[in-house]
Amino acid sequence: MTTTLATILTPSPAPVVTYYDVSTGERVELSGVTLANWVAKVANLLVDELDAERGTRVRIGLPSHWLRAVWLLGAWRVGAVVTDHGADIGLSGPELEADEPVRLAASLRPLGGRFPQEPAGFLDTAIHVPASPDVFIDLDPPTPDDVAIDLDGRTVTHAELLSGPRLTGRVVREPQPLADDAADLAAALAGGGSLVIVAGAGPDDLERIAEQERATVDERGR
Repeated sequence: MTTTLATILTPSPAPVVTYYDVSTGERVELSGVTLANWVAKVANLLVDELDAERGTRVRIGLPSHWLRAVWLLGAWRVGAVVTDHGADIGLSGPELEADEPVRLAASLRPLGGRFPQEPAGFLDTAIHVPASPDVFIDLDPPTPDDVAIDLDGRTVTHAELLSGPRLTGRVVREPQPLADDAADLAAALAGGGSLVIVAGAGPDDLERIAEQERATVDERGR
């Protein structure tokens, strides 16, 4: 097996991640093409500006969100380990909770909007990611045996994340822990499936959105 989470994303026109925030009415859909573009930009920022490399530890302090998927794949693309402790690089949401040597923040405003002013001590991802190149060249790509996540005291390699059941359909997910989002994303990429992440929803919202998106609620597929 030579496939890793860094290479499995196919730049197809089909949606891979769709994000809803019921409270704001936001809807963001990332096709394989769009997601690959975002991932390349994140990877270039990590390597060119933040000196990340294989084994660099990155903490992604974001809720279930389309940007969480982007940063998971961006970290995996450069061979970084997504972790919840001992990180070299920390990504915070708008609460600006990070104490890593390198600190980034995402406002989580609709459509990836910027903070009104770049927070002191943080790099605003909405400024620095779009400015990065959208083609990433792997000079030291990860291997299947490299660790992809180190969360909640458990380490999982690229090969292990990709070895589980594959997600072939289009499914609705409510917000969940980072490790579950990582597993779902790997399963969707491996199986050609698609995730619809819905925040702030009640049961009626989930069914309505599932019907609109031609998706299924609560079939975990793994």
